[in-house]
Amino acid sequence: MAATPSPVGDPVERPVDDPTAAERPRRAAYRRLPVQQRREQLIAVALELFAARPPEEVSLDDVAEAAGASRPLVYRYFAGGKQQLYEAALRSAASELTARFAVEPTDGTPTQQLGAVLHRYFDFVGEHAAGYGALLRGGSVVETARTSAIVDDVRRAALRRTLRHLGVREARPRLTLLVRSWISVVEASAISWLDEGRQIPADSLCAWLVDQFVVMAAATAVRDEQTAEVLHGWLELETAESPAGVLIARLRDLGL
Repeated sequence: MAATPSPVGDPVERPVDDPTAAERPRRAAYRRLPVQQRREQLIAVALELFAARPPEEVSLDDVAEAAGASRPLVYRYFAGGKQQLYEAALRSAASELTARFAVEPTDGTPTQQLGAVLHRYFDFVGEHAAGYGALLRGGSVVETARTSAIVDDVRRAALRRTLRHLGVREARPRLTLLVRSWISVVEASAISWLDEGRQIPADSLCAWLVDQFVVMAAATAVRDEQTAEVLHGWLELETAESPAGVLIARLRDLGL
């Protein structure tokens, strides 16, 4: 007889009277969990698997085995199969990462505030390497317009947050392109940082990325009036000890 679903948690899975069952390898002991807790567990397991291997190489059986559940149970929570589970996993990672942008900046100069946001970003990357990798690595055959939109939402949140730190309410095309390009540098640096075993200390990497933004902004300011105005106002707030102040001093030492 088929298992009867429980209204408050996982369905009860009854053992099958099979004389050969003892000869087969056993999955991890099954535990009944409340609905939301089981759903969150399946998403967390999926994130780990999707980040470790290309999503197309991960099956629902893999997710079920890693979660100590059954394939029918996974379908009970994600009737759309692996695609639905993949999208749910991406949304979970995207939601937490976007929340990091919403935290109010610390006191300090603009580059110190930007550095604080980067530190929160890399805290997430370090704590949730699997989720970050699954969120931002593209090229999968299970990638769809919906999954691409999830990633784009994170990038738009990063764009809005960076412009807010710049004090810009409405960015024109070149300034927007500057910030979007820098966000791409941050993403690529984070993925490389994970791939290379985090050899560069996170503090050093964040400082370098702040320097990258200042230099990219200076190059853009040469050709764009709005960027020049924003950069000038920004640098007036910097000090000799702030990231921008230290960078300018080092560039002068190089004769630049």
